[in-house]
Amino acid sequence: MTIAFIAMPAADAEHLWNGGADAYGRQPETMTSEGPGYPCRHCLKNIEAGEELLVLAYRPFPELQPYAETGPIFLHKQPCRRYAAEEVLPPMLASTDYIVRGYGRDDRIVYGSGAVTPTERIASRAEELLARADIAYVHVRSARNNCYQCRIDKVEIPAFADAALAI
Repeated sequence: MTIAFIAMPAADAEHLWNGGADAYGRQPETMTSEGPGYPCRHCLKNIEAGEELLVLAYRPFPELQPYAETGPIFLHKQPCRRYAAEEVLPPMLASTDYIVRGYGRDDRIVYGSGAVTPTERIASRAEELLARADIAYVHVRSARNNCYQCRIDKVEIPAFADAALAI
């Protein structure tokens, strides 16, 4: 199975960089990074010491519903390139462990799927969860504060690709 680490959508980041409100209808706060510990959810890198960043409420779900968790995240204040190396563990995931938790097609937590997972096991744990029929995608969240880090999706390989490999 192939998985992809998915950053915050570019449209969400652009909305905020252009003065848009966060998930609570408030303007993001601006602060200066003090070094590691300020991961940008768009480029999935840590925001370097001395760089300005936005602190805002973010809801990585398409609609309001009881399981649509909203929480604080960081974003570079100046536009950055969206994370593209989706098959590689993002550089911002530098803690020793994270919560890895599955969500169904209805965007609700699949109970029993969440676990604090050592960083080196995130990809294999996500593959285990995404192999289940009841899990549509996975979130990586802070094991200490439950803050949203990124999403993991299963990458579907087109049927013709399998046929080409058989030749």
